[in-house]
Amino acid sequence: MNKMKAFFLRSRRWLAVLMIGLMSLGSLAFVNNYFELSKNIEIFTSLYREVNTYYVDEIDPAKFMRTGIDAMMKSLDPYTDYISESEIEDFRFMTTGQYGGIGSLISKKEDDVIIADPYEGFPAQKADLRAGDILLEVEGQSMKGKSTEDVSKLLKGQPRTEVKIKISRLGEPKPLEKVLIREEIKVESVSFSGMINEEVGYINLSGFRTNAANEVLKAFNDLKKQGMKKLVFDLRGNLGGSLDEAIRISGIFVPRGSVVVDTKGKVKEWDKTYRTTNEPSDVNMPMVVLIDGSSASASEIVSGVVQDYDRGVVIGQKSFGKGLVQTVRPLTYNTQVKITTAKYYIPSGRCIQAIDYSEKDANNRPVKKADSLRTAFKTRNGRVVYDAGGVSPDIATDVRQLNNITAVLVGKRHVFDYATIYRSKHASISSPETFKITDDIYNDFLAYIKDKDYDYTTESEKLLNDFKEKATKEQYFDAISAEYDALMEKKKRDKSQDIQKHKDEIKYFLEQEIVSRYYYQKGRLRASFNDDVEIKEALAVLNDEAKYKSILKPN
Repeated sequence: MNKMKAFFLRSRRWLAVLMIGLMSLGSLAFVNNYFELSKNIEIFTSLYREVNTYYVDEIDPAKFMRTGIDAMMKSLDPYTDYISESEIEDFRFMTTGQYGGIGSLISKKEDDVIIADPYEGFPAQKADLRAGDILLEVEGQSMKGKSTEDVSKLLKGQPRTEVKIKISRLGEPKPLEKVLIREEIKVESVSFSGMINEEVGYINLSGFRTNAANEVLKAFNDLKKQGMKKLVFDLRGNLGGSLDEAIRISGIFVPRGSVVVDTKGKVKEWDKTYRTTNEPSDVNMPMVVLIDGSSASASEIVSGVVQDYDRGVVIGQKSFGKGLVQTVRPLTYNTQVKITTAKYYIPSGRCIQAIDYSEKDANNRPVKKADSLRTAFKTRNGRVVYDAGGVSPDIATDVRQLNNITAVLVGKRHVFDYATIYRSKHASISSPETFKITDDIYNDFLAYIKDKDYDYTTESEKLLNDFKEKATKEQYFDAISAEYDALMEKKKRDKSQDIQKHKDEIKYFLEQEIVSRYYYQKGRLRASFNDDVEIKEALAVLNDEAKYKSILKPN
């Protein structure tokens, strides 16, 4: 009897297992994944414990764990990231543009930290801190040898609190002491807006931070009051930001209820279609959107919406190609994780993500989709556009390549330092639009750099040096040394003339740097209008109605 009972009990257990198995076939993959996850978490925990206990030297547990976390995140994509408690404030600034401080960029110059770019209207500028000022002390502490991160922490703080600093300024015999009152610094997303001419308005959007849409809307309405009939909307260098702000900004230019973007990911319940919800400000005004290789994410949504609805003409270079959506999830101990949770698809149905991070090549590098494999889609008017690889402009312009001499003069801070000297000698200059580097100023700049290091090695010189090295090893160089020396001497003479050959380009950067000392970031933008290739192209298109309309017609 006991054997029979045991048999029936075993049978019932096996039947129950069989029934559960049949009912759960659809979730088998989930069970397997969960098991693998649990198993590997246990392995990770035991490995961490063993290494921490028995490794020959002491281990910093937080640093050790962070190394592992960063490596895990890096294996996915560049946008999935762990945010520690100490990094929360920096992350908040990235998303909102807000922090408590003095309102200035700082940078390292040899062993000193200097004021690099004060923000107009904030404590640094109000206290007359200038680009080029050397920070000697903050709250009595010497800044010599400090990193910019260390100095930044001392300058930041609660709004309405004091911070005492001591600076050294060119032309001043003694250090200057200043007391600044920290403020809530809000870096505006609209860097500048104004009229280029009597009809064409210009809005430069540097990021999609909190309130960006309201800033764009205000700028747009203000320009209309000034007589704007056509718009240049500049998204160059705009790395993106808030998806919500991108949707609201798109809604300024396209009809209410228009699809802006679809997001699709692994969690199907999170898939969503985003539409504009407000009445637009203007759906007919001719407009040009400027983009470049640094226009990414939210910038690509807005420029893609304009292109897919044939709402305006896109000019510049192909955008970055970031079609991934990140969601911030809370973790324990006031930490967070930013996870890529979906891909976004703009109105034509295309996803402009350029790199597939789920596929790796033989060197474990993510694969970029070849142009030949891109899929064609159509805009509202029937124009052909393509996915995977960013937004391709309707009118393409070349990337501005700096000549070697200009790159060195800018990179070694000679242009920056000369602007500091110029500011110390001149109390004011004319408006950004009219200020020009005269020959006298340029010659003064040449005199300044006469004893400075601005040598550089060209690609052709590298090749010649490689040739000499290999020819010497092969014992052929002695026979051609005279010709080689003559060629190198001629090359040296040509390089010495570069500073005159590329005078116009060097002048442009001198103008930009000097103007920024008096008119700050907005002045730098205003000064660039006359020499800006994309703006010139935009004005040409906006002033030619027939060409503008023909671009938006079907291919």
